[in-house]
Amino acid sequence: MRSRALVLGLIVAIGIVAIACGRGDRAPDKPPIAVVVDGGAGALDGGALTAVTDAAAALALAPVDAAVDAPLATIVDWPVPWPAERERLMLAYRRLHSDPAATDLTITPRMIVLHYTGGHSAKGTHGYFSRTRIEAERATLRKGGEAGVVSHFLVDRDGTIFRLIPETRMGRHAIGVNHAAIGVENVGDGDRYPLTDAQVAANVALIRDLAARFPIERVLGHHEVATLRGTPAYLELVRGYRNEKGDPGPRFMAAVRAGLGASPLAAPPAPAP
Repeated sequence: MRSRALVLGLIVAIGIVAIACGRGDRAPDKPPIAVVVDGGAGALDGGALTAVTDAAAALALAPVDAAVDAPLATIVDWPVPWPAERERLMLAYRRLHSDPAATDLTITPRMIVLHYTGGHSAKGTHGYFSRTRIEAERATLRKGGEAGVVSHFLVDRDGTIFRLIPETRMGRHAIGVNHAAIGVENVGDGDRYPLTDAQVAANVALIRDLAARFPIERVLGHHEVATLRGTPAYLELVRGYRNEKGDPGPRFMAAVRAGLGASPLAAPPAPAP
């Protein structure tokens, strides 16, 4: 039991490697992800991390004993701008797509949807999510409303977790489930900037953190949301408004689910009806 806690701590500690190297291409300053080993909190320094990286990476996909208390994530607040106009546009989006009687953007999160950004920069993604209105070039999405897209969290390539909007505020990140889903973006893609082991560990820690605070029932990749169509979990009032997504992909989801071990949240979705 004690060794399993240590292994999980080492895996999560991978997320601090770029911090130890002193990356300064974004703000705010980024503390390491919290590591819990034998009931105490700490973080490995760069030298210690180098010595254990190979062993931790080899065990990164091993199931985690459900009885071991998992580390909660250290979350860095980096809010996107939220002017009155954006609030108005998002409320209009909610009324159109999920709740015509809505008077605010408050949601009760019941699922977590993981994404990738398609780029390599947390700063660039933050800037994009800071837009009040969606750009005209995204014509299909724009037909569903002018509110800018945004996820709740952004996980950088070194495992740093940024919170962009509150967990209980509706974001626009996954058609059909925005009314009940927390969105987690991962900087990278499936080709030029493959998602990292540090991001796997950070997502596992964040999922456990969110599940401890909200009634989370399932974890999905964006590419898996379509499996919910035709079920009560999927709510889209605009006929024909849908898209098909490939992020973050089966490999990343398999790694995250392996890290969740025996948790019910590790179960893959049922096939689409």
